[in-house]
Amino acid sequence: MFKRILFAHDATPAAERALPYLEHLARVEEGTVLVLHVYEPAEQYNTMQGYEAMVASLEALSRELVEDAVDYLETAGVAAEGLVRAGAPAAVILQTAMEQNVALIVLGTRGPSNVKDLLLGDVSTEVLRYARCPVLLVP
Repeated sequence: MFKRILFAHDATPAAERALPYLEHLARVEEGTVLVLHVYEPAEQYNTMQGYEAMVASLEALSRELVEDAVDYLETAGVAAEGLVRAGAPAAVILQTAMEQNVALIVLGTRGPSNVKDLLLGDVSTEVLRYARCPVLLVP
C-alpha cells in the first residue's frame, strides 16, 4: 500500500522520534523511503558578505542530516534515498510529494503550542491540510 514514503526530516527531536515508526512501517510495507530535508535561507541577508557561505553551510549540514537518516534506514534493511531542497518547508514538502508520487508523508511534530500556531500554519498542519496523500504525524 505505501510503496513510496516521504519522510520530511526537520532535524528536531520529534523527527528523530518518528524514525523508528517510519523504519517499521517501511519494512512491513516493503516500501522505499525518500528522506527530505528542507532548509530555508534567510533571503533578507542575500546582499550581505558571507551569505553564500552561510547557504553553503546550510546545504552541507542538510546533506549530512539526510545521509545519517538514510544510513539508519538502510542499516535496518529499508531502501532509502535522500533529497535536500531549499524553500518554504510546507510548500516544498507538498511539491516533492507530488513530484515523487509518494503514497504517504511522515512527519515528526511537536504539535501547535497555541492557537496562534494553528492559525498561522505550522508546517505539519499545513502539510496535513493540503497533502493529496495520507500523512502520518508522529508526536
